[in-house]
Amino acid sequence: MKLDPFYLIVDSAEWIARLVPLGVKLVQLRIKDKAPAELRAEISAAMTICAAHGCQLIINDHWQLAIDEGCNFVHLGQEDLEAADLSAIHAAGLRLGLSTHDDAELETAMAAKPDYIALGPIYPTILKQMKWAPQGLERLRIWRTRVGELPLVAIGGLNVDRIEGVLSQGADSAAVVTDITLNPDPEARTRQWLSATAPWRRGENTIG
Repeated sequence: MKLDPFYLIVDSAEWIARLVPLGVKLVQLRIKDKAPAELRAEISAAMTICAAHGCQLIINDHWQLAIDEGCNFVHLGQEDLEAADLSAIHAAGLRLGLSTHDDAELETAMAAKPDYIALGPIYPTILKQMKWAPQGLERLRIWRTRVGELPLVAIGGLNVDRIEGVLSQGADSAAVVTDITLNPDPEARTRQWLSATAPWRRGENTIG
């Protein structure tokens, strides 16, 4: 499996409607605080938009709703992984992405047979309070070796200037939230990300 080098993470179908038509090919819908009916509506709207633009949609956390709505990809954090029914996820044909922050979490994640592994935070992040120090590029290189052929996603504190660093050091995809959603011009920033990741999308760059 191959992931697009630009991995957008947003918290609403409205964001997806704004940014996916610009050329985004990989997006995660990460909603934490809505009722099931609202979540279902958001997922359905996001699926429609992504299908129209050839964009891979990943649902964060809500694996049962992802199954119910016919999604094909879910991402889980470590706490969500503990509560998830992996048999049901695999039986439904959902691809699975998992977050990791340390050696123990990587071991747990690999045992779940995921379709990709995420490592973070690579740099300091303002998205949420983290008990882990920034991992840095050296840990990314170590994870690249340890996950083998699995796609590796770098997340945490990334911006346009840091894309080349994480992709050249082993990540297959660079995930971003606040560098776009808190930008005064999210559309322009999205285009910058698309342009900066284009060489990897075309296969013109290789891991250093």
